[in-house]
Amino acid sequence: MKVLVPVKRVVDYNVKVRVKSDGTGVDIANVKMSMNPFDEIAIEEATRLREKGVVTEVIAVSCGVLQCQETLRTAMAIGADRAILVETAEELQPLAVAKLLKALVDKEQAQLVILGKQAIDDDCNQTGQMLAALLGWPQATFASKVEVADGKATITREIDGGMETLSLSLPAVITTDLRLNEPRYVTLPNIMKAKKKQMDNVKPEDLGVDVKPRIKTLKVSEPPKRSAGVKVADVAALVDKLKNEAKVI
Repeated sequence: MKVLVPVKRVVDYNVKVRVKSDGTGVDIANVKMSMNPFDEIAIEEATRLREKGVVTEVIAVSCGVLQCQETLRTAMAIGADRAILVETAEELQPLAVAKLLKALVDKEQAQLVILGKQAIDDDCNQTGQMLAALLGWPQATFASKVEVADGKATITREIDGGMETLSLSLPAVITTDLRLNEPRYVTLPNIMKAKKKQMDNVKPEDLGVDVKPRIKTLKVSEPPKRSAGVKVADVAALVDKLKNEAKVI
């Protein structure tokens, strides 16, 4: 069984992001980039499934600029068998990515797609759901435990009221949450091995997909700075401020 694992190149989660002076977007010049943490969890889970003998091949996919090759090399160092880069300079939105992934699923005949529940740059949380809809496959989002056996996937996910368990018939789409696993440390020998693994490079037009943005960003701005807090003498003063100044009660 083949597993497709999309991975996204994002600004590293330790970096404080800054908005461009003209308000057109986030400044990524000379900023450390890395794999989206949720996608790292997805690669780790796919690798574990292969190590259990449930999966035969793990294929990492990234869509974006040429530098996404670094992200794919990291995915192969974790455990992906090979990688595919869909190279484009266009601003990719969730629907475009979902269409690209559908084309690759059809081409590779993958039976399972595991991806992060969301990317930490745009926080859209849409690509997995859109891909499942385009493919007509069952989906399980925010997975905290995954078990695959006998043509079915059993997924445990966290909900407001506790835990929920779903049973899906394969093929299916699964999106990963933080508690699913802890990705392994990437060792130097595995990094060297990853350099020898196969990486294919395709264009969106090769897959017959139009990736032009459907949504236009008008302006990006930083959130307003919070004002300093104040101390109140008693509960009555607190209630008064909440009611008359904050107007939350």
